[in-house]
Formats: sequence, C-alpha cells, structure tokens
Amino acid sequence: MKSDTAPTTVNCPSCGKEVAWTLVEVFRPFCSERCKLIDLGEWATEGYAIADTSASLEEETDEFASDSFERSQLFE
Repeated sequence: MKSDTAPTTVNCPSCGKEVAWTLVEVFRPFCSERCKLIDLGEWATEGYAIADTSASLEEETDEFASDSFERSQLFE
C-alpha cells in the first residue's frame, strides 16, 4: 500500500535546510555527511554539553537529611 502524502520533513540541526524523513536520506536528520560531521565535531570538542544536575540533587539530599525527626517517628 503506497501513501500519496508528502513525507515528514525536519530541519537539519547544523544548517537548517529542510530534509525529508525518508529512507533515501541516509544522513537524516542531517542534510549531508558534512553537516553530520560538523555536529559530531561539536560534541567531540565539548561545544555541546548536557547540563549537570548533580549539584541540585545533592542540595535536595542535604535538605532531606537535615529534617529534624527521629528514625522511630518514621514508622509510627
């Protein structure tokens, strides 16, 4: 069964060019190997980074640890 609808398109993360999301576009979501390698290079040189949330998790842990209640009160 063949669909007559237009394929989904996405913008290349590197250059913004529209790319059809089909099996023919082998570098999707990138428009070319060049854009794919540019993106890889940004990750490799730490140009991109995922935010570190460990500091906020430590603060939450400390907050719960400083609550003033006895362990025996937890199971009453």
